[in-house]
Amino acid sequence: MKWTHVRLLVDDYSACYAFYRDVLGFRPTFDGANSAYAEFDTGEITFSLYKRDMMDAAIGAPHQAARGEDRVLLWLSVENVDQTAAALQAQGVKLTAPPTDRPQWGLRTAHFRDPDGNLIEI
Repeated sequence: MKWTHVRLLVDDYSACYAFYRDVLGFRPTFDGANSAYAEFDTGEITFSLYKRDMMDAAIGAPHQAARGEDRVLLWLSVENVDQTAAALQAQGVKLTAPPTDRPQWGLRTAHFRDPDGNLIEI
């Protein structure tokens, strides 16, 4: 078995697509700007977006909007947390938690959310 994709199910597909493409700078490899599905080049694993209601229909489940915050965390590796956080803020991204040393984790992190409310850590 090999892990190849992470698919994020979102309600506000258009806003999330623009966020991951324009704000975070991920290059679309399957460009779904005008559809319900897109894939982005993130390096090792393909990251994709899919409209939540379409996935619900595919599995025969009744559609439910977002099922609560913080059911997933996307962790992105960056060269410099402080510089990246400042660049994100300059693009209008509101930090959920500012750059913080986490000695117990051996990391420095910052947190923010995508337009659908998904938590992202750098």
